[in-house]
Amino acid sequence: MTETVRAQRLPDRVRTLLDDLDSVSGAAIGEAAALLLESVASDGIVHVAGAGHSLAMVCETFYRAGGLAAVRPIWHPGVFPLDDALRSTRVERESGVGRGVVEAAAPTPPDVAVVFSTSGRNPYPVEVAEACAARGVPVIAVTSARASREAAARTPTSLADHAAIVLDTRVPPGDALHPAGAPRTAAVSTILAAYTWSRVLAELDDLASARGMRLPRWTSANVPGGDEENAALLARYRGRIPELTGGRDTSQ
Repeated sequence: MTETVRAQRLPDRVRTLLDDLDSVSGAAIGEAAALLLESVASDGIVHVAGAGHSLAMVCETFYRAGGLAAVRPIWHPGVFPLDDALRSTRVERESGVGRGVVEAAAPTPPDVAVVFSTSGRNPYPVEVAEACAARGVPVIAVTSARASREAAARTPTSLADHAAIVLDTRVPPGDALHPAGAPRTAAVSTILAAYTWSRVLAELDDLASARGMRLPRWTSANVPGGDEENAALLARYRGRIPELTGGRDTSQ
């Protein structure tokens, strides 16, 4: 197979983007892991936000097998696309919604915020990051510099402008990746963002191991002993992360 033909194949172009992400964001991934470790070691909470399809990444970070237990999703029902897709786009563009979400969650140091947004130019993710930073809570932005530069600017600043650490996912403008000459399908943002977060978790695990620290991590409920392992974490965090139980008292 010629190199020209290979470059046209979707799997090879995805792998190229992953390699590009490693090259550009590798050092920042290590910095993000170190910041998260300091937060968790100090009993902080990781507040995670996104809107629209970036909520897929909020789900990826929260109550996930192998994931951190000290994660709280902060979100507004209006940005959830499954019951009203048009509304989710509209609400993400409304001023004030992101700030309100942060005010309700009230993060404080040593907490950390992680905000997912490929373009990083809509008011909702920008306001979440700005409001967290104003409260002294450092922000990790998971975004694409290329997509942000070419996106419609709906705010004076971008998500990256309010971040202590920027993880550039290298998602191309428009997200679609296929066909190569005129991409119109096969969005790649979730693949690249999920890979970025997995790399952060792996780096975090290595740093914690080097320090001799045991991270609070969820175990799959589908393996023997999983429910028992998770019970202690639920007891530890349910008062600070109401989304774990819907605010219900599960002590009985």
